[in-house]
Amino acid sequence: MAAAAGVHASTASRALGGGVGISPRTVERVRVAAAELGYRPDPAASSLRTRRSGLIGVLVPRLTDIVLATIYEGLDAAAAEAGYQTFVANTSDDPDVRRRRLGALLDRRVDGLVFGDARLDDDLLPEIAARGLPYVLVSRRSRGHLSVTTDDLAGGRLAAQHLLELGHTRVAVVAGQPFSSTGVERTQGFREEFAVAGHPVPDDLVVTCRYDVPGGHAAALRLLAARPRPTAVFAVNDFNAIGTMGALRESGLRVGEDVAVVGYNDVSLAAELPVPLTTVRSPMVEMGRQGMARLLARAAGTPVRSLRLKPELVARESSGGPLS
Repeated sequence: MAAAAGVHASTASRALGGGVGISPRTVERVRVAAAELGYRPDPAASSLRTRRSGLIGVLVPRLTDIVLATIYEGLDAAAAEAGYQTFVANTSDDPDVRRRRLGALLDRRVDGLVFGDARLDDDLLPEIAARGLPYVLVSRRSRGHLSVTTDDLAGGRLAAQHLLELGHTRVAVVAGQPFSSTGVERTQGFREEFAVAGHPVPDDLVVTCRYDVPGGHAAALRLLAARPRPTAVFAVNDFNAIGTMGALRESGLRVGEDVAVVGYNDVSLAAELPVPLTTVRSPMVEMGRQGMARLLARAAGTPVRSLRLKPELVARESSGGPLS
């Protein structure tokens, strides 16, 4: 290519790398030669020279999780705008799988990491911090680590305030997984609000489960067996809420009439269900964009702080109207 352009190889390299110190005419001549020869830069060779791969690794609990997929849209868009590529590894929320997938990302010499599967007591994050590799958490928090999440305590309170305004005093919680900040903080905010109102939620009306439809279904069946039966269920994840709605139908109960249901996240499916789901909206795409912005700022040496985005309650038919 340098020969075709009539320049030295180092000049051709500089011309393609930004053209610093080279005349515009020479830069254009090199680029024309590159186009004619079909030249494309070799990312692997470039990474050896620059010690940067241009890659950001993203760890998620499940590739089928719409919440994380939506957050990823924001992550990927922000990364692309900054000239980076992202790729995802599925950890199944399993510590052993997670460690293996993380090792594979590190072997690819990623320039940064995004954790969508952080745990409250996370043994991997201190190891990454010790390496000096920039990273950020999205969706879930872990104390002492940079994160961008929804204000889940506030979101749980919003769900509680909505049900209290409708007259519910005996309520239950499908609480998600106990090692994740999302489940713990949403449940905490909800229970605190009910306690302040003089209607504390008993421990036996709080059931943990996986963040999926089957998990929500099984948890709800346990809760519906309580006597007296709760008049409302708060599920800390929309798919847990969908499972809860299925359990209600299976039990011969009407969603929003016999038992109110409130979810969390406001995935696109929530408004289109046979009984549209009342839920706490989490700004998922914005979470991804803000997470990537903070990761890249950290990589550039700019001090950054964690961010909690504001949730919003979206009332629909699943929570019904005031109790008669």
